[in-house]
Amino acid sequence: MSDETAPAMDYETHESTYEGFINFSKIGTVAVLNIVLCLILFAFGGTSAVVFGWLMLIATLLASGIGMALGEKGWVPPTVVFALTGVLCILLV
Repeated sequence: MSDETAPAMDYETHESTYEGFINFSKIGTVAVLNIVLCLILFAFGGTSAVVFGWLMLIATLLASGIGMALGEKGWVPPTVVFALTGVLCILLV
């Protein structure tokens, strides 16, 4: 039998954890899509595409770190890098 000694739920902590999870999910999804574009540059591009692929891969890691620090609008820096990588894929492959 339950003696109901459990504390009440802390809704503020729950909501902040949920927002952090959603933010991480957005950033992670964009980062993985960008890694796929970098793999396309590595596989189907020439020497310049491989160089730009490495640069965009490093930029993805930096933008994802910055995005995690920004909070709610953290998806913006990885998305900008994703758009640049997409343009490079179109031009170089």
